[in-house]
Amino acid sequence: MAEERLQKILSRAGVTSRRKAETLMKEGRVVVNGTAITELGSKADLDRDHIKVDGKMLRPPKRLLYLALNKPVGCVTTVSDPEGRETVMDLVQGLKERVYPVGRLDYASQGLLLLTNDGDFANGITSAAAHIPKNYLVKVTGLLTSAQEEQFRHGVPMEGRMTAPAGLKLVRRETNPWYEVRLIEGRKNQIRIMFKHFGRLVEKLKRVKIGFLELGTLKPGEFRHLEPEEIERFRRLFKRGANGHERTKAKG
Repeated sequence: MAEERLQKILSRAGVTSRRKAETLMKEGRVVVNGTAITELGSKADLDRDHIKVDGKMLRPPKRLLYLALNKPVGCVTTVSDPEGRETVMDLVQGLKERVYPVGRLDYASQGLLLLTNDGDFANGITSAAAHIPKNYLVKVTGLLTSAQEEQFRHGVPMEGRMTAPAGLKLVRRETNPWYEVRLIEGRKNQIRIMFKHFGRLVEKLKRVKIGFLELGTLKPGEFRHLEPEEIERFRRLFKRGANGHERTKAKG
């Protein structure tokens, strides 16, 4: 195998995403042939070099896995938790290969979450260039006005910059109504912060769709393997998004 950037090797081996791999390298936790590698452009060959992460020898996965999980409320979307709380990894025990969550759902949220050991797949799901939409059902403490709905769709200030355009549809008119929200970005606690901008608090939040993939009949805590045609359909979305990104760069 030819030399590749260490970030790519780590993601392909199912250790973590490329972005998080960079953090591991900066922290000196990646060792190649006995030397800690902190320079992000560094390359290695997984077949030839001895690569360790946190003291564990790196080996490529024998089989790539792609899972859809219905994350319940009350567990964290991490591989491990220093506070000892239940993590999504506790729900997928018994697998022969190590996987990790793609993106996040916060502790109080539930719904569709993907897990994989394919770093390129994970990058495709989370890449801003791919624009993979994600749909949520959200129960909040009060209706938005028509003007507030329009502002929500166009973007609100969050951490010094505006949120990307979003979809918003009232699906159940009650004292505490339900909205369907569609995002193409995934900033931390974004939906909660967006509603809070208008003085509304989120009572319940459930992700029901990622791209074309729906949560379906999965019960909280249950998971299933993606079908080959579903995996291929996601890859076509990644490719289409990347091509669109390249065309945009060329025009600029």
